Amino acid sequence: MFKILKYSFFDLMRSSWSYFYFLFYLALGFVLLFLNNDVSKAIITLMNIIIVLVPLIGTIFGIMYYYNSREFTELLLAQPIKRSSIFLGQYLGVALSLTLSLLLGLGIPFVAYGLLKSTVIFDFSLLLMNGTFLTLIFTALSFNLALMHENRIKGFGYAILVWLFLAVIYDGLFLMSLIVFEEYPLDTFSLVATMFNPVDLSRTLILLKLDISALLGYTGAVFKNFFGTNLGFIISMTALLLWTILPVWRLSYLSKRKDF
Repeated sequence: MFKILKYSFFDLMRSSWSYFYFLFYLALGFVLLFLNNDVSKAIITLMNIIIVLVPLIGTIFGIMYYYNSREFTELLLAQPIKRSSIFLGQYLGVALSLTLSLLLGLGIPFVAYGLLKSTVIFDFSLLLMNGTFLTLIFTALSFNLALMHENRIKGFGYAILVWLFLAVIYDGLFLMSLIVFEEYPLDTFSLVATMFNPVDLSRTLILLKLDISALLGYTGAVFKNFFGTNLGFIISMTALLLWTILPVWRLSYLSKRKDF
């Protein structure tokens, strides 16, 4: 698996899109830190971009890499190599290359401005950690969808639909349910519904750590009382970890049972 991971990683690192992805975050980091005297505001702006862009890039790169390397994958399947090792190696290669571009692209401006010793280092670290989780999660989801659908157009369409649902539609349905059932106690429902969406969970964790939950009103107070505690933070990290592990496990499961 390590050799396949290494091949996939360096194959993507030679791609011009990987450099474009890295340079985009590099330029974005320098511009935001230059324009904002308050680093917290720069982190909020980065959060709004990362929460939407990172899942989209992970989804597109994952499903495009799978379909473009199908002939190479079939060649590997003819060799005495475990199926799970092939697909897990490819998945990790894609996910790690995207994660490295994200970490370096945002980390270099942060280091260049000498902010490592500032108090916002923890908020910035949480931002990068959530970005890493979202990359791993949505890349795994895209590989699962590609394995389930041989038709490229159908697989690509379903992948975009999953991203659109989790990044945009889910929030709308969530808010509509809060409005419709506003007469009922919705504290537990709000917390559980947030954990069922990695995008919402990542956004909530960052907002609470930046201590601007007051802007969210009563819902923000509920989230603060739960996610703001050590236990809530541990449960949230566990939820993100499960969001990462379960698609990877299903990827391994599908690869062993799929008829190629």
